[in-house]
Amino acid sequence: MAGRIRDVDIALVRERSPIAEVIGEHIQLRNAGGGNLKGLCPFHDEKSPSFNVTPERGMYFCFGCSEGGDVITFVEKIEHLSFGEAVERLAQRAGIQLQYEQGGYVPKRDQGERARLVEAHRAAAEFYAEKLLSPDAAPGRRFLSERGFERADAETFGVGYAPAEWEALARHLMGRGFTAAELVKGGLAKEGRRGPIDRFRGRLVWPIRDATGDVIGFGARKLLDSDDGPKYLNTPDSPLYKKSQVLYGIDLAKREISKRSQAVIVEGYTDVMACHLAGVPTAVATCGTSFGEEHIKILRRFLLDQAEFRGEVIFTFDGDAAGQKAALRAFADEQKFVTQTYVAVQPDGLDPCDLRVKQGDAAVRDLIASREPLFQFAIRSTISRYDLRSNEGKIAALDAAAPIVAGIKDVGLRKRYAIDLDRWLGFMDERFVSQRIAEVGGAQQQGRPRRAPQAAPVDPNVRVEAELLKLAVQRPALLGPRFDALDPQAFTAPDHVILHKLISAAGGAAAAAHGGREWVDRLLEHAHDEAARALVTRFAVEAIQADAHVEERYGVAMLAAIEAIAVDRAIAQVKSRIQRLNPVEEQQEYNRLFGELVALEQQRRVLRDRAAGS
Repeated sequence: MAGRIRDVDIALVRERSPIAEVIGEHIQLRNAGGGNLKGLCPFHDEKSPSFNVTPERGMYFCFGCSEGGDVITFVEKIEHLSFGEAVERLAQRAGIQLQYEQGGYVPKRDQGERARLVEAHRAAAEFYAEKLLSPDAAPGRRFLSERGFERADAETFGVGYAPAEWEALARHLMGRGFTAAELVKGGLAKEGRRGPIDRFRGRLVWPIRDATGDVIGFGARKLLDSDDGPKYLNTPDSPLYKKSQVLYGIDLAKREISKRSQAVIVEGYTDVMACHLAGVPTAVATCGTSFGEEHIKILRRFLLDQAEFRGEVIFTFDGDAAGQKAALRAFADEQKFVTQTYVAVQPDGLDPCDLRVKQGDAAVRDLIASREPLFQFAIRSTISRYDLRSNEGKIAALDAAAPIVAGIKDVGLRKRYAIDLDRWLGFMDERFVSQRIAEVGGAQQQGRPRRAPQAAPVDPNVRVEAELLKLAVQRPALLGPRFDALDPQAFTAPDHVILHKLISAAGGAAAAAHGGREWVDRLLEHAHDEAARALVTRFAVEAIQADAHVEERYGVAMLAAIEAIAVDRAIAQVKSRIQRLNPVEEQQEYNRLFGELVALEQQRRVLRDRAAGS
């Protein structure tokens, strides 16, 4: 077995793995001011971004779920890897050759499981792509040509051909050092009587990549009449591939999704290709499963989906009954997006690939441009099933559509669709329709859990403590010995007390020089449990509530403010003691305390003036 990765190599991996770039491969990050970046957390579902990244210190922290750490921690958690596997993955990304303390370069057979499976899939994709040019792949090339795709298009999307042989891929990969167990575990092969046999045979193959561009699985289309398998066959769930968490084309579409704040959901691999080639580069597709909650989470991170209603998610479905049913299923998840959602349905039932073949690129762009709001589509699709020529039919249609309208969370939007529903049904009685919807909404509301109470307001003194501690972690040179001289009792919040002790144990702000990553690392070394490490990370990432050009004055002000708070406590104690004295019988002690009180009051005025100087 290989030994421990050298510390110098781990440090080099961190240095050459810019945290904003690595995290940016998984979520969209936007400028949050003060050198910080912000996005939607990939570790929990949230409506507004609370995931912060600080490139200067190489740290991230989510203020919603408290996940945080450095670039290695992020890769560990997002990819479900061990520490060593995460280092290896980043090293491969940065082109760094790792060495282990117990000798030599790490042999490939000792790499982490995920790295091995990713490498096997990459080699398989190359094998399939090469085989597309072979004589046996003529049916596959004809399939692509009939759908308007040229050789260059196949190369762009990595389309390949799986030979109609039992062991062609397995032989090739085992000849390159991969084991039968790895091929089976990765879903590239199945157990046969005499060893592994290829999972895909005689099929056109699309490599499925994750957001970072790694091949993690394949989708394969039947070409031969002799193939008695399903029309499309996908890689089974594996350590790399979870179909509920995969979107085909996300590696190619993610930048345009972020740039345009738009995602187009289509139904197949050829539809993704057709959209991208026709000028709709935000198209993605699910892989052998219906669009669900995990897919929403992926898209929201790239859309930076939040309350401004700036972006849009467009579902494309066939115009037939099955397509309408699929759209209504999507409606059930609609309000998990904050972004506006739409449906684009081609009246003649053509999917984007067929539409491009028959009517050209412009027709595909027009289809996406002709989208209609998903609420509208869901309501109109529902009432279209009823005979609106009779009052009975109208009432039945109203009762069927009412739960959809009642379920719209936005009050203004709900009122507008109630008016539209009245017009579409032909009642011309908005009050009656709205009342019917309200009755349904009231029944729905009874079954919902009560809203959680709002958090209590934060004590202003605790806020001062927090700001001062952020400066001590992020800008210790601004505070220096004066911070270290503070009485530990100046901090009252339990987390703040712990962090102050950690700073003292690490040598104090005066010993931190200009801070930066080295200072944060030193604090982390003194944090002996996960809670303490999370605390350091949080304060290393959370934005200081002052612009960079006034941070020095802000530091002086925060120090003065916390010193003033301590003086306030001392004044309260002196006043309490004075009130218990008899000024006649205990005149000497009374006068001494009164003089102490005057001096404290003067000290407080000076400190408050200094604090107000921010």
